[in-house]
Amino acid sequence: MKDLMGRAIWDFYHNENPEDLQTETSISELDELPVEYLFRDFEEMNKIEQKALKLAKGKVLDIGAGAGSHSLYLQNEKNLDVTALDISPKAIEVCKLRGIKNAVAENMLSFPGENYDTILLLMNGTGIFQSLNVIDIYLKKLHSLLNKNGQILIDSTDILYMYDEDEDGGYFIPAEGYYGELDYVVHYKGESENPIKWLYLDFNTLQNAAENNGFKTEMVLQDEDSYLAKLTKR
Repeated sequence: MKDLMGRAIWDFYHNENPEDLQTETSISELDELPVEYLFRDFEEMNKIEQKALKLAKGKVLDIGAGAGSHSLYLQNEKNLDVTALDISPKAIEVCKLRGIKNAVAENMLSFPGENYDTILLLMNGTGIFQSLNVIDIYLKKLHSLLNKNGQILIDSTDILYMYDEDEDGGYFIPAEGYYGELDYVVHYKGESENPIKWLYLDFNTLQNAAENNGFKTEMVLQDEDSYLAKLTKR
């Protein structure tokens, strides 16, 4: 893994000629992602992120922490015990440099962890599940990391709107697989990562998968096609 996202975060933090990231998916064209967006504060976050951070309590695991903006808010403003977890070593180094006390570079599936009162998966948190074929593996791992009365706060977007619509209001979607399963590619400074699998889930599909793995699912907030869900143990 070239860790281009981590390199961009590192370059921005150290002011080493950072450039915007570029991202694309199997159904969308190249899009600019300003690296400074990953360093935004609470006031610059969207409604879903703000709601999730307000609901976070107890001992927190922030999965896919990136530059650590969510973790920093919870640690510094809410005085919570937070662990920032990300697969990118460079991103985790920046988390530490920004003052996050507990920051770990590890794949979620191999993270030994403890048990947490709140687990956060934000900025399309369902993306980490990759595809419906392996979602059970991730949900079982999350179940094992969650305290009995804990909560998972996770967001996603129903991307059906991105597909072409016919005259009758139906959508032209792939016959094979689930329409939210995409290939996702990151570009930075002329280099490209290999495509990774990235999963966008509509709420009903998330709810069904979660309930098959011992969770109750609640819609906390909806903002157009995006939503925040809360998973708790049954």
